[in-house]
Amino acid sequence: MNITFLGGTGTVTGSKFLVSLDGGKTEFLVDCGMFQGYKWLRERNWETPMFDYRRLSGIVLTHAHLDHSGYIPRLYQLGYRGPVYCHHATRDLCSILLPDSGHIQEEDARFYQRHKIGKHAHPEPLYNGDTAERSLELFQSVDFDEPIRIGGASLYLQPAGHILGAGSAVLSAEGKRVGFSGDVGRPDDLIMHPPRPLPALDLLLLESTYGDRRHPQVDHWQQLADIVNEVVNRGGILLIPSFAVGRAQTLQYLLLNLMRDQRIPQLPVFLDSPMAIDASEIYTRYPDQHRLNTDTCKFMCTGIQYTRDVEQSKALENIQYPHIIIAGSGMATGGRVLHHMKRLLPDHRATVLFTGYQAGGTRGARLLAGAQSVKIHGEYVPCKAHIEVLEGLSAHADYRELGDWLKQSALEAGTEIQLVHGEPDASDCFRLYLQDNTNFNVKVAQYRDILRL
Repeated sequence: MNITFLGGTGTVTGSKFLVSLDGGKTEFLVDCGMFQGYKWLRERNWETPMFDYRRLSGIVLTHAHLDHSGYIPRLYQLGYRGPVYCHHATRDLCSILLPDSGHIQEEDARFYQRHKIGKHAHPEPLYNGDTAERSLELFQSVDFDEPIRIGGASLYLQPAGHILGAGSAVLSAEGKRVGFSGDVGRPDDLIMHPPRPLPALDLLLLESTYGDRRHPQVDHWQQLADIVNEVVNRGGILLIPSFAVGRAQTLQYLLLNLMRDQRIPQLPVFLDSPMAIDASEIYTRYPDQHRLNTDTCKFMCTGIQYTRDVEQSKALENIQYPHIIIAGSGMATGGRVLHHMKRLLPDHRATVLFTGYQAGGTRGARLLAGAQSVKIHGEYVPCKAHIEVLEGLSAHADYRELGDWLKQSALEAGTEIQLVHGEPDASDCFRLYLQDNTNFNVKVAQYRDILRL
């Protein structure tokens, strides 16, 4: 068995692992993510794949986020027609995320062409919404623990927390058992259940997104209340860039509860993300995967004003009194939030609140680092707004939580662990932590490395 690391190494995006069995007769991918962040990373999406997609026997998705699923429409566009295996909830979420990704790319390409931004006379999307929609025909969804057969390999997905449908993949083939952690959730997440411990493995590919930090033990209810009350006192607007799946729903839950408990004023809250609106409804389909009952799910979606079409989104510019806008994308790499940022960043009364991980090279990372301006649609926009970060809402386990998860698992001494899905500093810090606190054999995976078992 060979495993080639084609993404999710040296970065938290582009997760893509090629498994080769039977001397190369059977090949399949675990995850098929899009690169995001730095331009040199995003350019990898346009390169000819470093594998023969026509020979793939399948793709196994750990969950729906674009850094794990967003390259599937590109492969479909190139000609891939094999199966994509994932949990039912992942399929439902991908039916929102992938077409939306394509539509955003189309809108951005039209905007760049219309305003003659960039070097290309006719900018093109990596793929469009129609292609993404058609790629969903390949999806074959399964339950957790339901066997998936690919050639001589047997796989199953087990719950990993994080978001709806997220799983760790466990592969058995050629006398070896290999685990792919996917993104691992937290033991005390507000909405999701904790990840299930792993069985005994010969090798584990383990995420290391928060490998160099601990989530602060803060009262995020109070922190969010303070931020909202401060921006209201300034007469400003609160803009929250948000991931459509998981984070948007948590924010709805927090804000509505704070209003109900009279800890913040009754403010209009606009969810300016069509796919976040649709994703919120999906939570009601899978009550066994999260901590919210049906009544709470319905409450989470009440009091929120949905802005589905572009004209409704543009109309928010006319509201002069304090209000809250939740819009994608979470790292401010694209989507409607950019139009709101162009308008609000120069406003000293406004606050832009980040609530999740900001990958290197993204506008979110630059603003949190103190940038005085950021480039949006080809022009630099000055930043006079207040930039805040809401601690404690991450859906990723930190290094201590991951270490505890490993201790709860059935991994034996000497189990090999390859760290993936992390920035270089995070992965190496996590390697040192595991080296000092466990008896596993830990290494950091490198881009295009081939691991032979």
